Amino acid sequence: MAELLPEHPEFLWRNPEPAAGYDVVIVGGGGHGLATAYYLASVHGITNVAILEKGWLAGGNMARNTTIIRSNYLWDESAGIYEKALKLWEGWPEELEYDFLFSQRGVMNLAHTLQDVRDSERRVYANRLNGIDSQWLSPQEAQEVCPILNVADDIRYPVLGGTYQPRAGIAKHDHVAWALARKCDEMGVDIIQNCEVTGFVKDGDRVVGVETSRGRINAGKVGLAAAGSSSLLADMAGFRLPIQSHPLQALVSELFEPVHPTVVMSNHVHVYVSQAHKGELVMGAGVDTYNGYGQRGSFHVIEEQMAAAVELFPIFARAHVLRTWGGIVDTTLDASPIISTTPIDDLFVNCGWGTGGFKATPAAGMTFAHTIATGSPHPLNEAFTLERFETGHLIDEHGAAAVAH
Repeated sequence: MAELLPEHPEFLWRNPEPAAGYDVVIVGGGGHGLATAYYLASVHGITNVAILEKGWLAGGNMARNTTIIRSNYLWDESAGIYEKALKLWEGWPEELEYDFLFSQRGVMNLAHTLQDVRDSERRVYANRLNGIDSQWLSPQEAQEVCPILNVADDIRYPVLGGTYQPRAGIAKHDHVAWALARKCDEMGVDIIQNCEVTGFVKDGDRVVGVETSRGRINAGKVGLAAAGSSSLLADMAGFRLPIQSHPLQALVSELFEPVHPTVVMSNHVHVYVSQAHKGELVMGAGVDTYNGYGQRGSFHVIEEQMAAAVELFPIFARAHVLRTWGGIVDTTLDASPIISTTPIDDLFVNCGWGTGGFKATPAAGMTFAHTIATGSPHPLNEAFTLERFETGHLIDEHGAAAVAH
């Protein structure tokens, strides 16, 4: 029996019982899982695909992300995949025939120390060499972009300038999921909710299916795209991933008239601020330093970030917190993702995005679909395979991208 998606009655999908077998099973019904299925069907003609989600559609990290989209990363490999993602974002509203409120309002990364300034200017030059729109702003120019920004020189974190990417922005994450799900459904992909993977069925070193809370499902190939659960799934399959899971916190305020025209981030205090389409301020911190799987974090982390945010934006001292939340992010030691084959034949993994997962959604889905369909990486993700942890060819974006979000 078909079910109606809450708040989106026009979106009617089949939500079927699992079939006995599929050409491809995608574990994880968030943005990356949906995007992978979309490109498997639309580009590679593989439509006998099932997306398995242990909860509800896009109810994991997809519902708890920053909504920020940008491509101003330092290293060539990162710039390549994130810039491809941004170009796909620019075409997705028309391609997916859905208005998911993609707003290219720009992203500004503040610098507060001389070293911040040097690192930021270096990143601007690297971005330009990769054809990415990026510019350096003086404190006064930064305030012109965001008039409520405090650029006084007598605060704890004086603004010495900042980088600015005009094409960057935000999108409404739940609408992105509905847009992808509608297209996947139209092409015959099965979206199966409340279906948790509990194990893998193998024939020697080859995966041939998954055990789930709704029974066994045979599969020609299996792709893992379940942020926060990647290491647990890999353990079930019999191999280890070089990732750790950390809580990541954020909050929103009550609704306000438009006061914050762009997205502002600070690496020095690791806080980001934007204003959502409905009017609430979206504010968040960096990942908690300890490992954990709880969708909450340490109070002192978010408290320190909010104190800094109020100093940078004094007007926010009058805002009231509406709700807080936490997500679980998988991070690699070089803060770059893994899109790769695995030691298990026909088992593929897409993980380790840290806080970069949402902004990469289109390119992550495109490259992961290519890897699954062909058995080989796409040129954009061949540097992001598991082999780099053996060869030492790491892509260390940890301190290079101005802020992780």
